[in-house]
Amino acid sequence: MADTKQGSKIETRSSLASVKKTKKSQVAVTGTGRAYITSTFNNTLITITNDRGDPIGWGSAGSAGFKGTRKSTPFAATSAMEAVVRKVVEKGLKTVEVYVKGPGAGRDSALRAIKSGGLSISLIADITPVPHNGPRAKKKRRI
Repeated sequence: MADTKQGSKIETRSSLASVKKTKKSQVAVTGTGRAYITSTFNNTLITITNDRGDPIGWGSAGSAGFKGTRKSTPFAATSAMEAVVRKVVEKGLKTVEVYVKGPGAGRDSALRAIKSGGLSISLIADITPVPHNGPRAKKKRRI
């Protein structure tokens, strides 16, 4: 019985060795792209894509090393944006259209970081969703 267990372990190891890993495909980068900034009250999320919408680089205040309430600061948004801009400028991006969403503190500082990172901004659009009266509101809180 012990022999069969050892035999099955050997079989699983050999089957794992036969799995091939595929290399990530390279995204085509032209000179222009789009930057999506989602700024919430707790974090700032950044995605930079090419013209077709394929992501070239991404980052957030959390991935830049900030934790807790420090993630929601303008400095954290600036640091995250600088890191992402460095990545995409190396890949050949020169001009971006910026789409900003959300009410957070990192909106303006992220835009400044794009400019200081060496990218030129061709358009700034606010795409924050606004409800047209939306669903029914919660009942009023009683204390």
